[in-house]
Amino acid sequence: MLKKILLTVAVLLVVLLGYAATRPDTFQVERSTRIHASPEAVATLLSDFHHWSTWSPWEKLDPEMQRTHSGAPSGVGAVYAWEGNSKVGAGRMEVLEATPTSTVIQLDFLKPFETHNIAEFTLRPDGEYTEVVWKMHGPMPYLSKVMSVFMDMDRMIGPDFEAGLANLKAAAEA
Repeated sequence: MLKKILLTVAVLLVVLLGYAATRPDTFQVERSTRIHASPEAVATLLSDFHHWSTWSPWEKLDPEMQRTHSGAPSGVGAVYAWEGNSKVGAGRMEVLEATPTSTVIQLDFLKPFETHNIAEFTLRPDGEYTEVVWKMHGPMPYLSKVMSVFMDMDRMIGPDFEAGLANLKAAAEA
């Protein structure tokens, strides 16, 4: 009986690991909103990390979080690093591109596990409004593929993007 149970568990584990291997090599999470402000006003809140405390959904998760700003004061070359509790971990962001219609950020998480992703904000003028699209994408190494069998990145991060966009909207429209 014990042999049958162990064999069943082994077969299920092989099936799980095989299925994980078929998962995509990359992931993408995307959300959007319309903001009653110019693209330039919104872009300023995105490309200057000093403004992120007014809208980022992760800023308030750890009041004791250590923050460091370096590089350019804003725009290309601006760097923001953080280290905090288990809710925010540790990492670094650097603005790679900053225009009135686009901000691209290299996002490197160091804790709780190391990942290297790209965050993109695309701003499209729409009359008196700006459509803001927030996208994050990156590689899915094999361990992440195994985790993705049980946890969906879109369901994990999507609500944070929605909260961040709502906060960004409030800040830009204030």
